[in-house]
Amino acid sequence: MLTMKIKKEKIGGPESKGGQGKPAAQGSVLKDDRLFTLEVFIISGPTTEEFIKKNPVVSRTIQIRGDQTLKEFHYAIFDAFGREEEHMYEFQIGGKGPMDPKARRYVLPGSSVPSISRGQRPGGVVTRTTIGSIGLKEGDIFCYWFDFGDDWWHQINVKAIEDKAPAGKYPKVIKRVGKNPPQYVDWDEEEDEENR
Repeated sequence: MLTMKIKKEKIGGPESKGGQGKPAAQGSVLKDDRLFTLEVFIISGPTTEEFIKKNPVVSRTIQIRGDQTLKEFHYAIFDAFGREEEHMYEFQIGGKGPMDPKARRYVLPGSSVPSISRGQRPGGVVTRTTIGSIGLKEGDIFCYWFDFGDDWWHQINVKAIEDKAPAGKYPKVIKRVGKNPPQYVDWDEEEDEENR
């Protein structure tokens, strides 16, 4: 697994220097017309050195309304990076980096990955937790982990929060940097090319 370059910023959530206060209670946001602009970087995953040379930064900027769920955000990320097969995933908010045991984990319904949670209860469920309810502020950073076997890690930077989303369909991708990495690398083919 190789790591890709990203914009370095402090990882955190409402408790970090960039955020203030505590997140709203899960499900407390009924109608949230705010528009969140979120920059999603792939920071690690099963990619080849050749792919990284050609694509040192791979990111997608996605706009999503505050009343849309983390599940809807997952599908926006899934489609934006051209993924084909579903896998388990979770969002980690308020930690100092990926796998921080102090981060609040937002998981799939019925999900309890003991090796990750270390006995802690998840912060919420992606199907019921809205973007607006998790206490994000401009400048905050959180993590998205896709495919617990291949470990695709993403850093999400909160670039902007507008008071009202213009009319239109959300979530939507507004910027793409780099090509989509293949979801699965054919390591045998990669090895053959290196030996030529």
